[in-house]
Order: sequence, then structure tokens, then C-alpha cells
Amino acid sequence: MAKLKVVTQTGKASGTVNLPDEVFAREANPGLLHEVITRQQATWRQGTHATKTRGQVRGGGRKPWRQKGTGRARHGSTRSPLWKGGGTVHGPQPRDHGWRMPRKKVQAALHVALSDALREGKISCIKELKLKAAKTQEFTKVLEALGALGDTLVVMAEVPETVALASRNVATAAAIEVTDLTPYDVLAVDRIVFVQSALSHFGVTDGGKPAAGEADEEQSDAA
Repeated sequence: MAKLKVVTQTGKASGTVNLPDEVFAREANPGLLHEVITRQQATWRQGTHATKTRGQVRGGGRKPWRQKGTGRARHGSTRSPLWKGGGTVHGPQPRDHGWRMPRKKVQAALHVALSDALREGKISCIKELKLKAAKTQEFTKVLEALGALGDTLVVMAEVPETVALASRNVATAAAIEVTDLTPYDVLAVDRIVFVQSALSHFGVTDGGKPAAGEADEEQSDAA
């Protein structure tokens, strides 16, 4: 069972949490990730592209010439696909490009992506994230204290309004709820910061063990 360090939003050590192996110690599976992410990207397609058939193109109600006696090929409408300006045969029509996939398969892909991210050192954990005001400066101060440079994803159990407003103007960072986390999100960023309460979604039940020397400090404060 892997252990992950927990820090405060100012960057100070605050203990460790135990991560379950069934979520954060899965073997690499590029084929599964490719299948799930391809399907996710396909669902993002609008699918609004369309062409008109001969029945939808305007005009063409009159027969261009008589059936026989002209020496030319017979035609019934100038909107036939054979004519310039006519309809399109078997052209694209509005549709949903996604396809159904077992929920357990998608969940397994997320666990594989998280396991790869943990091995690469992309995952960190903070005890809590509370901002005094919904200001971008407050949010960026937390990222700077954590050393979260580059594209960063903050994963929370619930995203409060202050965090949502403070993070929306940061081009390289975003805050989402843990239930919305997907394998694509994990692979698309350089750093993933979990708020400790969000890890309970993956079966992490411990509240975080104090770091060395921290327990003594807490006891002295209580005294």
C-alpha cells in the first residue's frame, strides 16, 4: 500500500495517507486507456454536420426534358446527385458519435491512469483548501506554495463557490469535483492536487497520520 504525503495549503507537512493498491497500484494498460479516452473524445463531437439529400435540395420539380426522343440520357430532376447543385448520396447526417461502454471498464481506466500518475510523481495531497475570498490571487498563492507549476488540476469532494470563482481565470489550473474526474483529465495535466477529503471517493478512510514530530507539537499545543 502506497503512502502519500499530506501538506497544508501553505506547503507545510501535515502527515500521510495510505492509498489502496486496487486504485493507485494498477499495472500499466495503454490499450485500455486508449479505448476509453477515444470513446470520451468521441462523445465530445457535436455531430451536427449534415448534407442535403435530393429531397431536401430546393428546386428540381420539373423534368429537365422529355423522356424519349432527345437522344440524351433520361432524367427526372435537376436535383439528382448526378447533377451540379443536386443532393448528396450517403452524406453525413446528425448523429451521436459516442458508444456505450461498461462502467467498470471506465472506472478501471481511471484507476490505471491514477496509478501511472502516482508512479510519475504527478499526484500530491493537501489537507484542505479554504480561501478567504474568491480572488485569483488567493488561489495562485496556494499553487505557488505547493510548487504546482504547469497545468494543474485540483480535485475536491465539493468545489465551493470561492474556489470556483478564484480558479476560473487561471489558464493553467482548474478545480473539479472528484466525481467528474476522468482518465483524460489525469493524462492531460502535469500535476494533480487532491484535497484529502476527495480521496475518500477511492476508499481512503484514514484521516491522515501525523508526520514525524508533528504529533508532539499537537500534544504540546493542546497542553
